[in-house]
Amino acid sequence: MSVSLTREEVAKHNTEEDIWTIIDHKVYDLSDFIDAHPGGSVVLAQIAGTDSTEAFYNLHRHEVLQKYSSLCLGEVEGEKSEIADPQPGDLSEVPYAEPLWLKPESASPYYNDSHRRLQKAMRKFTDEHVTPEAREKEDDGTFISQELIDKMAETNVLAMRLGPGKHLHGKNILGGVVDGKEFDYFHDMIVGQELARPAARGFQDGNMAGMAISLTAVQQWLWDEELKQKVTDEVLSGKKKMCLAVTEAFAGSDVAGIRTTAELTEDGQHFLVSGTKKWITNGMFSDYFVVACKTAKGFSVLLVPRSEAVETKLIKTSYSTAAGTTYIQFDKAKVPVKNLLGREGQGFEVVMSNFNHERWMMCGGVIRWMRLVVEECLKWSHQRIVFGKPLISQPVIRQKIARMISLAESNQAWLEQITHQMNNMTYAQQSKLLSGPIALLKSHATRCAHDVADDATNIFGGRGLTRGGMGRVVEMFHRGYKFDAILGGTEEILADLGVRQAMKQMPKARL
Repeated sequence: MSVSLTREEVAKHNTEEDIWTIIDHKVYDLSDFIDAHPGGSVVLAQIAGTDSTEAFYNLHRHEVLQKYSSLCLGEVEGEKSEIADPQPGDLSEVPYAEPLWLKPESASPYYNDSHRRLQKAMRKFTDEHVTPEAREKEDDGTFISQELIDKMAETNVLAMRLGPGKHLHGKNILGGVVDGKEFDYFHDMIVGQELARPAARGFQDGNMAGMAISLTAVQQWLWDEELKQKVTDEVLSGKKKMCLAVTEAFAGSDVAGIRTTAELTEDGQHFLVSGTKKWITNGMFSDYFVVACKTAKGFSVLLVPRSEAVETKLIKTSYSTAAGTTYIQFDKAKVPVKNLLGREGQGFEVVMSNFNHERWMMCGGVIRWMRLVVEECLKWSHQRIVFGKPLISQPVIRQKIARMISLAESNQAWLEQITHQMNNMTYAQQSKLLSGPIALLKSHATRCAHDVADDATNIFGGRGLTRGGMGRVVEMFHRGYKFDAILGGTEEILADLGVRQAMKQMPKARL
């Protein structure tokens, strides 16, 4: 920026038709912007010819200036900008905005250089490719673009969503930042938490969440190797989409109460699937459905391809329709017997073990959201002037933020502890030993999210109830954290599951 202007020159442009103003030592010409200003023309006329830095940052974030950078004429002579201008991939400088292991001066027994490289690459990828589309789709409610899916397929971001496994061996991950054979659950957690940072809760689920919780079941339980490889290749290349279809209007957390049936044909070669599913994430644009149903031998799970016998209808929920939340009707959908996951009648084990990774992923996401809200509250309380002082000068505000920080950090620590156990257990051991701890963490994390959302909304006031603007993240968290509290098992069911799992491990002798 080569143009240099004096404050005296700026002061001359002080009419409703000729509005210049100074923000952070830079000069902006708002004359042609006055009719387009979302806040109206009067407020701009009030700051014509003046330094409006304090007024601007009392109402807006720096990203607004970045959005309208074309209005900038130059810098004030002899002065330099004081506001940080983060670039894609940068870590936040706000205290507690990043987990402790990412601080340069911090040490951790869990993370190594490959984790740090992946985090940096994922942050940059997300900032450049995911965040812009996430904000757009969250607002207009349309589904994820094939272009973004293709980018994630090409860089193997899609493949990483499944967690560690052979599907990552030999893959070029984000330009080679991590070897697929070394990819562990901490890498997996990093991917999930970075993908939550765009702060678009509906799109977060719309961003192939259905695949992340259904292809895992196919990987672990589909016996037909040829079919497994075919489906895996189709989905991880982005050519096909899939989702998990367990919940029904008749049965949510009560998985055993489902009514969808699958009857064998007379030749014994196919199942005919009939029934309904509700609140299914990504169902609107899925080509495959991993369906919980009842067969002659009991609770079973089938991989059902989309056909004319499968009807999908969009459900509008509290967050964006970008999630593709769906009501599904199966009307005698014909499915080959080889599409059975596990053995017939083994469906409960398939579903319950698959829930572990889903619930663990949801914990990572909601905990990252808590940290985003902490960051927003710290920024806002330093920026907002109330009764002539920054909001952070009020002890009651500091108390609220202290509790929010404590909840975010403690939940992250528990998440990392469980993740370390996952790294040292087989899939079978995880299913047996970690279903209880993961259930308790999810129940606890979403209860903490409730408190964080409540305090953050009070800190932001009316802005915390307004979609868009300064309180956008807080408003969305307050509206959206309940999805984590309910999807994948409600808080109450999971708390009970955690205790029941502990009961099984109680010693037989009297204590």
